[in-house]
Amino acid sequence: MRFLFVGDSMTIGRAGDFTWRYRMWQHLEAAFDGPYEIVGPRTELYDTATNTPVSYAYGAPDFPAPARRHLAGWGEGWLHMAPVIADTVTATRADVLLVSLGLIDLGFYTDSGQTAENARAFIAAARTANPHVKAVLLPVIPNIRAESDVPFAAECDRFNELLAKAVADLDEPRSPILLASRPAGYDIHTDTYDGTHPGPTGEQKLAATFADAMHQAWGVGGPYAGGRTET
Repeated sequence: MRFLFVGDSMTIGRAGDFTWRYRMWQHLEAAFDGPYEIVGPRTELYDTATNTPVSYAYGAPDFPAPARRHLAGWGEGWLHMAPVIADTVTATRADVLLVSLGLIDLGFYTDSGQTAENARAFIAAARTANPHVKAVLLPVIPNIRAESDVPFAAECDRFNELLAKAVADLDEPRSPILLASRPAGYDIHTDTYDGTHPGPTGEQKLAATFADAMHQAWGVGGPYAGGRTET
């Protein structure tokens, strides 16, 4: 089974981060009973000093290079990933997409309706490359901006409603789509380092919501048991 992480800055991570991708790799190593591979065209972290994705300074030296692969980008959203997902799935032969997108779209590029249409286009494109592809989609977690920007908060809520409808419309037995739950107990004031991007506890909770969704719906792996909580 080939897993592809798709996301924005919360998924690519910055230099020095462990990333929730690392937490998921730890979980798969412990709980997945069978051969698997993490795939993707990128392995870098984002370097905030140069504002470019050129860093390999992961916080965990035991994170093996092949498991660092992903399709995530700082400032990239559904708008950017929909046009490239078909080619990526073809090239990597991905079976399962673990997707965390939407916040950057709503913050800078598209409204909730347009963002939901791009999410639908993403799923359709992925299926052209693999008609049996599975996907777990994370709803948008409103960040600190939503606490003071009422219209932005409303767009986040509206998009999550539209994303749930898209999942209900697009889910099918041969290519199941799951809507993950918001991570249990996730608090942007304690689980992130800036009100948006996950710190170590946030990384654990993000990995857990994806892992538990796959286990509960598809019997993939086991319940998330956590890992080290380095800071």
